[in-house]
Amino acid sequence: MNGSPLGSEAVALIAQLDWAESPLGDACNWPQSLRTAVDIVIHSPMPMLLLWGDELTQIYNDGFALLAGNKHPQGFGQPTHLIWPELEGFTGPIYSAVLAGQVRSFSEQRFVLQRNHRDTEIWLDLTYSPIRDEQGQVAGILVTAIETNERRQFAQELQQRSEEILEAQQNTEQRLQLALAATDAVGTWDWDIASDRFIADAHFAQLHGVDPERAGRLPISDYLLGVHPEDRGLVARSIKHCITHGTEYAEEYRLLQANDQVRWVFARGRCYKDHHGRPARFLGAAVDLTERKHTEQALRHLNDTLEERVNQRTQALAEANQRLQNEMLERERAEEALRHAQKMEAVGQLTGGIAHDFNNMLTGIIGSLDLMQRYIAAGRSEDIGRFAAAAVASAHRAAALTHRLLAFSRRQSLDRRPLDPNQLVASLEELFRRTKGAHINLKVQLGNDIWPVNTDASQLENALLNLVINARDAMPEGGQLRIETANSYLDGTDIITLEPVKAGDYVMLGVCDNGTGMTPKVLAKVFDPFFTTKPIGQGTGLGLSMIYGFAQQSGGHVTIQSEPDRGTCVRLYLPRLHGTAPEKTPPESPSEAPVALHGEAVVVVEEDAAVRMLVVNVLDELGYTAHQAADARTALTLLESDLRVDLLVTDVGLPGMNGRQLAEITRQYRPGLKVLFMTAYAENAVERQGFLEEGMDMVGKPFSIELLATKIRSMINAIERVDA
Repeated sequence: MNGSPLGSEAVALIAQLDWAESPLGDACNWPQSLRTAVDIVIHSPMPMLLLWGDELTQIYNDGFALLAGNKHPQGFGQPTHLIWPELEGFTGPIYSAVLAGQVRSFSEQRFVLQRNHRDTEIWLDLTYSPIRDEQGQVAGILVTAIETNERRQFAQELQQRSEEILEAQQNTEQRLQLALAATDAVGTWDWDIASDRFIADAHFAQLHGVDPERAGRLPISDYLLGVHPEDRGLVARSIKHCITHGTEYAEEYRLLQANDQVRWVFARGRCYKDHHGRPARFLGAAVDLTERKHTEQALRHLNDTLEERVNQRTQALAEANQRLQNEMLERERAEEALRHAQKMEAVGQLTGGIAHDFNNMLTGIIGSLDLMQRYIAAGRSEDIGRFAAAAVASAHRAAALTHRLLAFSRRQSLDRRPLDPNQLVASLEELFRRTKGAHINLKVQLGNDIWPVNTDASQLENALLNLVINARDAMPEGGQLRIETANSYLDGTDIITLEPVKAGDYVMLGVCDNGTGMTPKVLAKVFDPFFTTKPIGQGTGLGLSMIYGFAQQSGGHVTIQSEPDRGTCVRLYLPRLHGTAPEKTPPESPSEAPVALHGEAVVVVEEDAAVRMLVVNVLDELGYTAHQAADARTALTLLESDLRVDLLVTDVGLPGMNGRQLAEITRQYRPGLKVLFMTAYAENAVERQGFLEEGMDMVGKPFSIELLATKIRSMINAIERVDA
């Protein structure tokens, strides 16, 4: 090759390939016509492709290599039908024609080629020319390809701009016509004063009695003929004054139509002068005032009869107002009656459910205690054990019912602590498996990097276990139970809840089943207290209402989705805890026997005599020195004395001064005194973290002797560890 371009990739490929193995044969034996054609291709500044021989072997320059995309460099020196089989439908007829000596050209031909391993749309101008050998026979095809993507894009943009300009002009004209129509415009005019040629639009001309076809060829006098004879002189004088003095033209006048109807017009115009200061053009526009004039006439008529109509209307309004007040009073009475009925229905449902369950439990307690008294009186003490157990079981059921009622009303005491939801669910998985039964398949799906939450771990465990039991009962024939966790952002539009959703990050804990599901009518009542679909004796109807109350009290939400025969999914959303990682609590070691060790003294303050007696007897049995008081004032006398006091045990809801106030006053005399609060329910003690200070704890009524003893022992032990 003569004068090969420096750094050409095509030249390097020609030198590297073993042409002896190609259809063209050894390059040393190439005919001069082929060599010349190759030189033309290699040195061409535009993309070129040479197809030579019976196999139409490809040789192309660097410019065409860019167009070839992923076909390069493996296509160099190869038959074209092997490299471009997808284009054979397009190129086949072209090659046949060119090999027959013809030339083929194409403008802006679209192709989809592979570039950077993805389809790319390109547009090309192509020319296919025959190349002859030394005998004058067509031996090859020379293809020139010019990419026209930019030119095509420019042409499209130019066309789009032209269309936009045309559309803008049309819109402007349309807006002008709409503006004129919106203002009741009669039309516009332009009077060439020097030639006395009055040009007006069709509407203006027609209203002035001028043929719209001649609207641009008549003098102003023809238009004045359409003005009412009584106003014609006024209009003519006003126009003359405007032209002479250069003032603004503004007149109201009447037009007399061919059918003798009269229309009112308001016209406004101005005279424009040429560079010599002579009046040249008089332009303006007119507005139809006919409707306004009719309105003014009607208004004058109304004013004439105003007083009579005002009296009539005042009387009608007074009567209507009296009827409205009567209706409002009746509506208020009806609404109040409805609210009272709904309130009584809700109270009746709640108290009825409580009475039903408590009467059953009280029957068990009272009956067992009555039989125990009879058996003791008869000397049959060996038989009272089973009745004592029955009474205790009934009492525990009553305590659980009270706990659920407090949860529903969001008044239970929450011991909030940071916790890892995934860790909690994983720790309960074995309990879930034992609870579900062998006929149900359990699947636990824990999300990755689940955020910590700040809530009461035991309440959350109870909620999840309750949901698992509900799911189990909904699948008597077996099914799939899924427990899942996930991070979620809620903004109020993601879920539908009974109360507004505060936007933010939440952790979702879901329990889903594919059991019997619920109808929409049942679904609407699932959070109502004592509502249950289970048979009598198999459910209290407080499970979901308790979960709802717990979620609301924790700052979260509950959603429930259910379809008959499709299953139910309950999702609990708890707010994300920022900035505090949950502590990994080590397993508790067995505690020491909860008895007094060194004759410790405890002051017990409790209003209820039976509860006070119980606590004092427990302390005596455990070896503590117990001092008792029925109210805070009596207790202060003990606490301000020199008695040894290691612990104050007080009810929160004392008469007069409450237990929290008593603790604060006592700590002024005995700094650091440990305080154990007892509460059956105290509204200001619901949130433990906001109620308890260091060295304070709380126990909820009813409590077992073991729990009370353990609490007392652990708090006193804490004192001894500090002293040590």
